[in-house]
Amino acid sequence: MTDHDYDELGLVAGLEIHQQLDTDTKLFCSCPTDLREADASTRQFTRYLHPTKSELGEIDEAALEESQVEREFTYLGYDTTCLVEEDDEPPHRLDQEARTVVLEIAQLLDMEPVDVAHVMRKLVVDGSNTSGFQRSTLVATDGEIQTDEGPVRVADLMLEEESAQRIEETEAGVTYSLDRLGIPLVEIGTKPDISSPEQARDAAERIGMLLRSTGHVKRGLGTIRQDVNISIADGARVEVKGVQSLDDIDDIVRNEVGRQVALLDIAAELEERGASVGEVQDVTGVFEDTDSGVVRGALEDGGAVYAVPLYGFDGLVGREIQPDRRLGTELSDHAKRHGAGGIFHTDELPAYGVTEAEVEAMCEAVGAGEEDAVAMVAAEAGVAEPAVEAAAARAETAMDGVPEETRGANEDGTTRYLRPLPGAARMYPETDVPPVELDPSEVAVPELLTEKVERYQDEYDLDAGLAEQVAYGTHMPLFESVVADGVDATLAAGTLESTLTELRRDDVPVADLTDEHLRDALRLVDDGEVPNEGLPELLTALAVNPELTAEEAVEQEDLGGVDESEVREAVVEVVERNADQVAEQGMGAFSALMGECMGALRGKADGDVVSDTLREEIQKRA
Repeated sequence: MTDHDYDELGLVAGLEIHQQLDTDTKLFCSCPTDLREADASTRQFTRYLHPTKSELGEIDEAALEESQVEREFTYLGYDTTCLVEEDDEPPHRLDQEARTVVLEIAQLLDMEPVDVAHVMRKLVVDGSNTSGFQRSTLVATDGEIQTDEGPVRVADLMLEEESAQRIEETEAGVTYSLDRLGIPLVEIGTKPDISSPEQARDAAERIGMLLRSTGHVKRGLGTIRQDVNISIADGARVEVKGVQSLDDIDDIVRNEVGRQVALLDIAAELEERGASVGEVQDVTGVFEDTDSGVVRGALEDGGAVYAVPLYGFDGLVGREIQPDRRLGTELSDHAKRHGAGGIFHTDELPAYGVTEAEVEAMCEAVGAGEEDAVAMVAAEAGVAEPAVEAAAARAETAMDGVPEETRGANEDGTTRYLRPLPGAARMYPETDVPPVELDPSEVAVPELLTEKVERYQDEYDLDAGLAEQVAYGTHMPLFESVVADGVDATLAAGTLESTLTELRRDDVPVADLTDEHLRDALRLVDDGEVPNEGLPELLTALAVNPELTAEEAVEQEDLGGVDESEVREAVVEVVERNADQVAEQGMGAFSALMGECMGALRGKADGDVVSDTLREEIQKRA
């Protein structure tokens, strides 16, 4: 991966962090915020969405392009799905718990809350919201975080409703699950103060730590998403959506800078060549007898082949602009938006069963010469022509340099075209939800995770590594709760961060353990009703049978502790059974017999008690 002089290129970047809040109910209704599998849905319904004009009489460009691809949206409902989620009832008032958490976040970001929060509608017609818009509320402005390369200002903090979860996409449309729709979501937008890939990652990590410090944000894949706005001096602002992992942010920035540099080089070369884009033409006749499986399949289904000459583009359509992505890939991204599988172009042909003779005939048909390129699409009727027209439009912008657009993050750190950048025409006031006065004085500033690590070491005598694991782990709120109730901190920390990890590695379904399971199991051990050694077996029983209470699992597995006389009886039996080994090895037999004793007691006795008793019995016979 090529690294650039980012100062010289004039790199500026900003972040938009989207984090789901862990509240009991959704933002505008009382439905739960838990997610379920799609096969648990109990009903479904369909919708078609179209853009509307804002109060200024304008239609947002991104929404307009989205609507040009007609699709049916199917929504999966559940036994808790309500009329608000289906957009058949007005939204309720802004959730109080979400308001409290977002004000905590505002204080951690050193932001100034607004006096009154007004709910706005943000036009979205990709089907991810049943209403055709997302409700969003400005909560605070003018904050700042610190990074190793200097401060990064935070422009705004928004409280929003999460979109529906995309389950499946086909040529006909998209299926969404309503479980996720309406979960409270905060959006944190920074100023464009970031000047390097490393600073982008540092800033995202800092914001993530502050969010987790509240103890009220959801954890796991998909609960936090990072969007990155990136531009260089001679390029354009590009918004990269959906960066799932912090580890990808610096690669995304590097690759986008490299893409813009490459596009500027291509634009300069196209200008030097006097390049232009010709007219889209039907070239189906060229491929009547083709052996290309893709082309023949389209024609046999009643489709067509359309092509466009790209004058002066020879060798540039196939030029790499990101790792394993070329200018032709950009053209293909636009064609795919209209239902095509992609494009073929002459920088890569003959290939895919398309012969040299067919390439020559196609070039002749559209009037392309040796210095030119041709892009073609073979697809069903009604798809091929608009798909090639979209590719041609993208080729036009290639002559100008870098287009402003919204792009999606790929798993390999590259990006793909999604849609134009949205404009101000997509926002207008929400008339169904009254404004809310905000009072930050009622909200305490949460303790930072970094401060928790230090406190856990000082107050609970945890070592640095375990203290950090607990503070940054998903069970941090539960740890604090059980310790406050009197459970030994070392027991709680070791169980939540070590024992659960070991059980997970042994394929125990620990994800099915509830906080109540864990809390009650820890209490039973801390009270001496279950020995430490019996805790893994108790948690396993609860994970396999989550309908049980901890007390029921203890009885079912016979995990209740034994008294000292029963311990000694079991130890004496093991020692006498191995009398020859004890006589020969003395205390050297301890390790082997200890395991046998623990097995005989089946985790019902504390290991220290068993160890002390075994030592005594061996010494008697040594």
